[in-house]
Amino acid sequence: KGYDAEATVSPLGDRIVFTSARDGDLDIYSMKVDGSDVKRLTDTPGYDGGAFYSWDGKKIVYRAHHPTSPEEVGTFKKLLERGVVKPTQMELWVMDADGKNQKRLTSFGAASFAPFFHPDNKRIAFVSNFQDPARRNFEIYIINLNGTGLERVTYNPTFDGFPMFDKTGTKLVFASNRANGEPRETNIFLAEWRDKTKK
Repeated sequence: KGYDAEATVSPLGDRIVFTSARDGDLDIYSMKVDGSDVKRLTDTPGYDGGAFYSWDGKKIVYRAHHPTSPEEVGTFKKLLERGVVKPTQMELWVMDADGKNQKRLTSFGAASFAPFFHPDNKRIAFVSNFQDPARRNFEIYIINLNGTGLERVTYNPTFDGFPMFDKTGTKLVFASNRANGEPRETNIFLAEWRDKTKK
């Protein structure tokens, strides 16, 4: 009983990372692909989820909302008891595949999510609304694994999100409300990825 979701498979094909409420909080776990060897990777109060492995299987990137004040923690726990989460502020975090060396990558105070590794395992594409004062428009960004080199990728007045690279690093697929046939319609787009670092 409870929440087991947000599962993604390591590119190595050996483990699955997922979010679960099995221990009373929303934390990240990993397990072998047959469901055995379940390990809890995070234990900070709050929401940890949306995790993806790096292409070499050594790192995990995820989104998190960790309430700090007693009031925020209390509200989070009450909502979680009802099976509800309301994180309007999420930051990106990265950790080793075994849960060690957890490090926050962003401090935007906005909703940043859908992180995904570039195949060089040194950069992460993600979505955020931190540049929109109204917090309504989401754009795609890319950032270095150490939190430097932030670069905006999309410039569109509607939603752009859920970016994913192919394993060659030459294609970027993402979801967008651009060019839609009716309001709130979301479609899939494929773009050629051109690295500025490559001649």
